[in-house]
Amino acid sequence: MPRRFTEQKLILASHNKGKAKEIAELLRPFAVEVLSAGAVGLPEPEETEDSFIGNAKLKALAATKAVKLPALADDSGLCVDALDGAPGIYSARWAGPAKDFYAAMDRVLKGIDGKPRGAHFVAALALAWPDGHCDVFEGKVFGTLVDAPRGTRGFGYDPIFKPEGYAITFGEMDPDEKHRISHRAVAFRQLVAGCFSLR
Repeated sequence: MPRRFTEQKLILASHNKGKAKEIAELLRPFAVEVLSAGAVGLPEPEETEDSFIGNAKLKALAATKAVKLPALADDSGLCVDALDGAPGIYSARWAGPAKDFYAAMDRVLKGIDGKPRGAHFVAALALAWPDGHCDVFEGKVFGTLVDAPRGTRGFGYDPIFKPEGYAITFGEMDPDEKHRISHRAVAFRQLVAGCFSLR
């Protein structure tokens, strides 16, 4: 059974500014002070696990051990059917050291040229405490890839992903709407139900 979160602050174990902003907005109703890993000088641990959940746990446990506060970590990525699930857990690495997601999107689109365009995003969230307790949650959203990036909202692969039931990409979508339906939102609702209460 998930542990209830009763503390006043937590570390967000992410150096991705877009991801950190999105998660901080989702946590705002719970009166929790969110400190990013970058703001407290935490290094990024090497992601050595073979799953989104494994990498989220690794990051959350490393952060809570270092700072002695509860830590929330996210590991997420795009899984493309025609690429056998790639880039998957390597989604950020496909963007290279410069975090060039336009190059990564180009690589994806070239790889699926003439092939089926089904894909899904996965987000795993891990909430860990200094005593080593860790709860994990995973969300997915399914859709298709468009022919070329569209829109400047969101981050990462958002401009090429069109969720099921929509005619626009995550990159074109109003942030509030994306927060309602995204893979991270699905995982976050599970996290909230298990661990958080409105104050």
